[in-house]
Amino acid sequence: MRKDNFKWLIMLGSLLGIIGLLFIFFSNNLGASLAEGWLVENEYEMSDYLSEVKKNTSIFIVTGSILLGIGLSTVVFAFYKVLNIKD
Repeated sequence: MRKDNFKWLIMLGSLLGIIGLLFIFFSNNLGASLAEGWLVENEYEMSDYLSEVKKNTSIFIVTGSILLGIGLSTVVFAFYKVLNIKD
């Protein structure tokens, strides 16, 4: 493969890592907003709302961690390959 292909792979890995970081940093806001929409639709009690917020926040943290891990490993792999390519 050429260096251009690996540069695209580095950009893709960086994008995945940035999306993962955003999910991790804003997981509380995203989880609360999803739970508010769920509460409006179903009209449950406050204890159900709090458990829904916790569940949604955990989902965003796990998803962000997975995306960050995939992004970082992709960047490291592609950077290593770019260094080993002889023009």
